[in-house]
Amino acid sequence: MNLTISGHHLDVTPALREYVLTKLDRVTRHFDQVVDINVLLSVEKLKEKERRQKAEVTLHMKGKDIFIEQCNEDLYAAIDQLMDKLDRQVCRHKDRVQDHHHMAPKRIDATPADPASPRPKRPAGRFFMPASVAATQHLAHIPLDRGAL
Repeated sequence: MNLTISGHHLDVTPALREYVLTKLDRVTRHFDQVVDINVLLSVEKLKEKERRQKAEVTLHMKGKDIFIEQCNEDLYAAIDQLMDKLDRQVCRHKDRVQDHHHMAPKRIDATPADPASPRPKRPAGRFFMPASVAATQHLAHIPLDRGAL
């Protein structure tokens, strides 16, 4: 994983660098396929005193790039809010990548619904039709060429 922490109109002190690293540990703990992280800390020259400190992160991972920015009066607060947003985005991406909606057929067969009831016996044939199928319907073939009728 490549990590770049830089400052724009700001000197990145060792304390800021260490603070960002400790916050990024939480993100990398959730998802380990992170390729590259770029963090940009900046101070903007606005007429208002509010929201002058800005933190941005660009995270490149397998399958997606995430860009998040956060502004606040305090740089440490901006970093906290930024890492919260980043953590939510990474967890959401991780959930999308992992398929929780379908179980493998061999795992469905291996776990019976009621441990007291025995599993249904499979016939010796190649195909197994579960007991939940009530009936099947066979449709007649209709030719595509109407002139042949």
